[in-house]
Amino acid sequence: MPEIEGFTCWRSDGVQGGRRKPEPILPEDILYQIHALMPMKDAACASTVSRGFLRSWHCYPNLVFNSKTFGINEDTPNNINEITSDFIGRVDHIMTNHSGTGVKKFKLQTYPCDNLHLSYVDRWLQVATAPGIEEFELQMPWCNKIEYNFPCSLLSTERGSSLQSFVLDHCAFHPAAEVGCLSSLTSVHLSSVHITAEELCSFLSKSLALKQLDIYRCNDIVCLKIPYELSHLNFLAVQDCVMLEMIESDAPKLSQFKYIGHPIDITTKSNMLYCARTKLPSIAPNVQTLFLTSLDEKVNTPMLAVKFLYLKHLEIVLVEPSLSPDYDFCSLASFLDGSPSLDTLILHVEVPTIREDSILEFSDYNSYHSRQILQHSNKNLRNVTITGFCSAKSMIEFTNDILAHAPVLECLVLDTSRGHERKIHKSTMCLHMFEEDLVEVQRARMAIERHVVGNVPSTVNLKVLEPCSKCLS
Repeated sequence: MPEIEGFTCWRSDGVQGGRRKPEPILPEDILYQIHALMPMKDAACASTVSRGFLRSWHCYPNLVFNSKTFGINEDTPNNINEITSDFIGRVDHIMTNHSGTGVKKFKLQTYPCDNLHLSYVDRWLQVATAPGIEEFELQMPWCNKIEYNFPCSLLSTERGSSLQSFVLDHCAFHPAAEVGCLSSLTSVHLSSVHITAEELCSFLSKSLALKQLDIYRCNDIVCLKIPYELSHLNFLAVQDCVMLEMIESDAPKLSQFKYIGHPIDITTKSNMLYCARTKLPSIAPNVQTLFLTSLDEKVNTPMLAVKFLYLKHLEIVLVEPSLSPDYDFCSLASFLDGSPSLDTLILHVEVPTIREDSILEFSDYNSYHSRQILQHSNKNLRNVTITGFCSAKSMIEFTNDILAHAPVLECLVLDTSRGHERKIHKSTMCLHMFEEDLVEVQRARMAIERHVVGNVPSTVNLKVLEPCSKCLS
């Protein structure tokens, strides 16, 4: 049972009745197409039983290398050096015997190998990035002793003109004049990549077909400028770039913008909502989906004439609002008033705690005479969800104002539990709720019964969610 190209497969000797069994006759191009549709492991095995598939294997188009491909168990107590050596041996065997012709997809994910010599990577990339490549992904180990400097010559005009998707993770990328016109490139993802704003701008200027740009923890970027020439860009995500101070975008079709991090142009870590409401309409006027996270929001969001005309989905996370006991939830109405196309609003309030402005402390409060914040009716708002719902007077007023000014509202979910953690961490595990949290849950439920339920139209489906047994354990 020989091992071929890093995989173990059965080999047939092709002999039947003393004579070699003839292989099925198919046109070579059809055989190559069939082979290309196989997963890489199956394609390697097929190459051991057919000379046609063996020839095809030397120009197999979809090269995906990771621990899963080779069946390496990352959780086993094996020595990491043995895992690294095994991984290198298998990839090197395949790439050494590959002609480099016909590669359409190349993905190299090196985790958990943390001692990968960079000369191997250089050799593999030289083979993989032949003219005609469409998808490229390189994820270097975050703990590699020597940082890998991506060879930009691989993106010369001849090699890079067919590239459609480009992903780099944990390496240095310093594009210069040797990078050619990337006329087919539509998607770029840079994660923990050392690249300056000037270098990124130069790279973007050669990627005029770009539709999606995702930047994560690229800490050398201070000012991100998206030029007008990126006329097809419709999605921009910028996350946790600690040195970032400003984003400027002239991209005319940018419709989805996601930003997580400290406020742009503000040195503190608070007041992200204020910053987003005052600055984002000019940065991304065509945004349709917006996700905002704010730590310790202290400044109320102002009512402004400028609007998000195309915003349809808004998700806001308020982290540690207990540090800002005077924050007025009604100020969030600025986003509703400034988003006439809004269909869905999701508000997460992390760690609901007892606030001094609980509506239950106002014995003479009449919900029918609460503050009217919204200046205009939102004629498209259909779904509203608030997790971490509390009994704060301003939160009750904000909810009632929505009910009064959203004529087509269909569903209102008020979640008094800590649903935020379950959503953000993508887990079914609930965090334990402390006694003061449970007290606020009871107060919130009482506030809903007294001051919200009576204002809910018959056309609105009201769902009040409470902590489950997992939260209470």
